[in-house]
This record gives sequence, C-alpha cells and structure tokens, in this order.
Amino acid sequence: MAEEAQTVIRLYKSEDKIHPRSVDGLYARWRWALVALTQAVFYGLPWLSWGDRPAMLFDLEARRFYVFGLVLYPQDFVYLTALLMVSAYALFLFTAVAGRVWCGYACPQTVYTEIFMAVERWFEGDRNARLRLEKSAWNWNKLWRRGGKQLAWIAIALWTGFTFVGYFTPIHALAGQVLAFSLGPWQTFWLLFYGFATWGNAGYMREQVCKYMCPYARFQSAMFDRDTLIVGYDPVRGEPRGHNALRKKGGERSAAVGDCIDCGLCVQVCPTGIDIRDGLQYECISCAACIDVCDGVMDKMGTPRGLIRYDTENGMSQQLDRAARWRRLLRPRVLVYGALLLVLCTGLLYSLLNRHAFRVDVVRDRATLARQVEDGWIENVYRLQLMNATERPQQLRLAVDGLPGLRLSRETDVTLGPTEARWVTVALRLPPESAQQLKPGAQPVHWRVSNDTGTAVVEKSTFVVPR
Repeated sequence: MAEEAQTVIRLYKSEDKIHPRSVDGLYARWRWALVALTQAVFYGLPWLSWGDRPAMLFDLEARRFYVFGLVLYPQDFVYLTALLMVSAYALFLFTAVAGRVWCGYACPQTVYTEIFMAVERWFEGDRNARLRLEKSAWNWNKLWRRGGKQLAWIAIALWTGFTFVGYFTPIHALAGQVLAFSLGPWQTFWLLFYGFATWGNAGYMREQVCKYMCPYARFQSAMFDRDTLIVGYDPVRGEPRGHNALRKKGGERSAAVGDCIDCGLCVQVCPTGIDIRDGLQYECISCAACIDVCDGVMDKMGTPRGLIRYDTENGMSQQLDRAARWRRLLRPRVLVYGALLLVLCTGLLYSLLNRHAFRVDVVRDRATLARQVEDGWIENVYRLQLMNATERPQQLRLAVDGLPGLRLSRETDVTLGPTEARWVTVALRLPPESAQQLKPGAQPVHWRVSNDTGTAVVEKSTFVVPR
C-alpha cells in the first residue's frame, strides 16, 4: 500500500524586504527638512551650555533636572504628567485634523528610517540596483557595499546612543570618558542598548515597527472620521486604469481609461509596501511619497496633478472645494480636543510662570509622635526638606503658627546653596498651659517658609497632643 503523501502547511511566512524607490518632490523635501530640524535639536541640545552646565540635563544621581533656566526636582513630577497630557491631546487633535502626519514626517522611527535608507542608497544604489545586489552572489563588490553600509549604520547608531546618554551625563565629560575607555557600566549599557535599538529598528525592522509594534497605528481609527485629512487615491479620475499605449501625451485619450496608467510607482515608493489605490489602510503613515511620484507621472503625461493627494474621504467622494473642506474642519471632536489642549497648555504655562523659587516638604518623625520634655512642655519632631529651585543662594526663614505659645527648637534661618536640597530636623514645643486647654489628638498647624524676596510657601501639618 503506497504511503499517503503529506502536505506541510506553514502558518508563518517571513516577509520579503521592502526596497522603496527614491522619490523627489515637495513632500519629500518637507520630510527631509523636518529630519534635519529634529536631528539638529536632538544631537545639538546636549552640547548647548547654560551658564556652567548643560542647558538640558537629567541628573538622576543628584535627582535634579535642568531645562534651560528651570531646576526641577522629583517632586515636580506633576509637570511631566502635564507635559505628557499635552502631548497626548496634541496628537489626538493633529490626528483628527490631519491623520498620521506625525508618523510621516517627525516620528523618530520615520526619521531614522529615512537616514538609514539614504545611507543604503548611497552604498547600494536605488531600488533596482539593490534588488540586483540582493540576488547576486557574494563577491568583493557586494562585500564592500554591504560592509560599508553596516559600518555607517553602526556609527550613526552609536552616535545616537552616545547623544541619548548625554542627556543624563554632561556630554563633554562623557566624551572624555569614551575617549579614555573609562565609561561606567550603566553608561555603557544604555549607550549600546539605545544604539542597538536604533540600528535594529531603522535598519531592519523599519515598516514592521509601524505596522505591528506601534500602538498608534491600531487606535488611530478611533480618532479618524470622513473629514480627516488622509493620503487618498481619486478613483473617479483614475479608473479604469489603462496602459500608456492607450493615451497620447498632452492630447486626447481613450474614454476607456482613466488618468492612472497603472505604472506601479506609487507602490514602489511606499515605505510600508501598500497600494494606496486600494483605499485607506492602517499601514499608511501619510508620508506622501506616493503623491510626489504620481504628480511627476501626471506632469509627464500632461494631465493635472492630484490623482493621489491629501484630501478627506468626504472631499473625494463629494468633490468638495477647498472652502468646503475648511468649513468641515470645525467639527465637535476637533473643538473638544482643541479646548482641552488649550486648557492644559494654559494651566501648565501659568504654573511654570508662578512657580516658587524653592520647595518645602514637611514630614513628621514617625519614631515618636509626641513626647513630654522638661517643665512639662510637649514636643513634636519634624523633618523639613528644603529645595532651592534656583541657581543662586537663598536664605530661608522658618515660622509656624496655629497654636498659642508654639515655639521652634532651633534657629529660624537656613541658607541653601544653588540648587541645594537639604533635610532639616526641627522640633516644635508647646507650653503645658496651652496643651491643657486642647483636646488630646492631632491639632492643625501651618509651616511658613519665606525667602529674602518675600516669597512664602505655606505647608499644612499637625501637632499631636498626648493623652
């Protein structure tokens, strides 16, 4: 009896590498302008000095964060929370209005992918040359091109990791440590980790990060509607597609074909490998590469640009003019996102402008809530954390009120150096005659800390009267 044939069905298939074709045009130039701007800020900011320190430094060891003239402490975490909320609502607003323009022009994944693909084109050529090189046997030509590309990628990735660490360690000192091969273990780890992530994501994973790893691609549909600006193909103009042989350049064409000549260039330039003519897809990052290449084809054919263009679904289906599209901009979700963003930005700016030059935290001594000392006085012990939020010395004066006869056990003046944070132990004492007039338990008191400019911070606490 003959053996039955077995069929192997593979559930997983590795994706073929996408080799996008290079394109030039208005949106490609805008994209490179934003690549230059974002990387000038990222790579340049750690080298910028503010007085005798870096302008931007997150000093985790000292628990101080310097942002130009601001000195922030971990207690200022509320500002980071507010900044994250502002970023989130800004992303919601921009997505509701203009789709995934962030992804197409300023997302770090897009930016570094553009840089790495430019290096790849420089070593291996454009799309067709890269495809031929990939299929060719290994020889000296393939070895030096692939090897040179890898060396350039690794250099960019390591410089990116070095810059990232430079936001947490003064970069001038960090550069000296690198040259002297004296980096610490954590600095080495984060430099290599961030460099490896850049090399892997921008060099190899590329569109897979956008399609499978980025959560934004998955929940963006919740912020889209039919009046959201997207990159779209106009089927009214383009269909039915026809070959170039059926039309004449700049002249009349057969009524059997539309403006799309089915050249496939829009697919070849797409960094995520989709066909925009199939309609709106979550993989589209709105980079407009297909718009640039299609406009070039339309110019050669003598037909109007805009077969593929930035437009809304309603704009394309209803053939709306520019004025009608602008009127549809002010719709409920856009107004809600805009109002929330305005409130958050206003609150954050007001809080920063009215921020005190110092911070005070009052912590009760947990070892002994209250005790009786000489002559029957009642004593409570507190620990005050005083933080200078400026880069100049400050003299702070301590005071407390809320109970009659309440006294401080130490000098009331404390001098803090620039950006200094100090714990100060202070005992409050209440005379026995005042304590006898109070009920046992916690009594409210107010700590008042002021500086030489008259700025005062009031913190609430309690004074415990024992039974």
